[in-house]
Amino acid sequence: MSEAPKRPKFPLQLDRLTPPAKGREVLRPQRPVQQAAMAATQRVVPTGLGLDSAGVRQRMVDRLRSGGVRDELVLGAMARVPRHAFVDTALVNQAYEDTSLPIGLGQTISKPSVVARMIELLMASPAARTRRTLGRTLEIGTGCGYQAAVLAQLSRQVLSVERLKPLHDKARELLAPLRLTDIRLVYGDGMRGHPPNAPYDSIISAAGGDNLPQAWLDQLAVGGRLVAPVQRAAGQGQVLVVVDRTEGGYERTVHEAVLFVPLKSGTD
Repeated sequence: MSEAPKRPKFPLQLDRLTPPAKGREVLRPQRPVQQAAMAATQRVVPTGLGLDSAGVRQRMVDRLRSGGVRDELVLGAMARVPRHAFVDTALVNQAYEDTSLPIGLGQTISKPSVVARMIELLMASPAARTRRTLGRTLEIGTGCGYQAAVLAQLSRQVLSVERLKPLHDKARELLAPLRLTDIRLVYGDGMRGHPPNAPYDSIISAAGGDNLPQAWLDQLAVGGRLVAPVQRAAGQGQVLVVVDRTEGGYERTVHEAVLFVPLKSGTD
């Protein structure tokens, strides 16, 4: 192996360099203009430090399992989605830590443990356990698209609504390389759900309000399940709420405390 060249003390005069010896690699300080133009149109997914390897994702899954996630279908879905592809480059080294990260506009990508827990609650419904799928899923709050990608591993179809246009566009860009044909992204008011494709077998929200919007309950199929954060009374924080729709009405159970961005109406 040849020694690394020493750093020159003066600017390189490329037009004076002699041609390389036969068999030696040609170092090109710049790529041809055509290649540079093509590269500029392509988003480069951050790699390095093995972040694009299945082993890194599996270590995250092992931590989720030790933290209490038991559904192997959910764990398998988490293992298949490259979370680092949905994280800003400056934060990519934290992509597989159990932490929420900013994605812009005051929004965050949820902790892997929270994503896994909420989807596990969806998968625990009697109907989902029987068919081993979430069926047709409505997601409120697309964000950067990561949770939608995980949901797509377990759903027949995912329809995800985002009220912030820049995030809607960002999710579309980040999801494109995964070529997931069963995800549809909608720019709109998530508090209204999405009536054209209702009813939904599963509904999940990445934002919490004082109450569950009636539109979500109306669009939940009989036998379906909804999982969402809801504000507790007297400003005591949020909890995860699970609602099952039965032939006789709605059954509601309350689970652990969480912290999500506020649920807002309208579009921006």
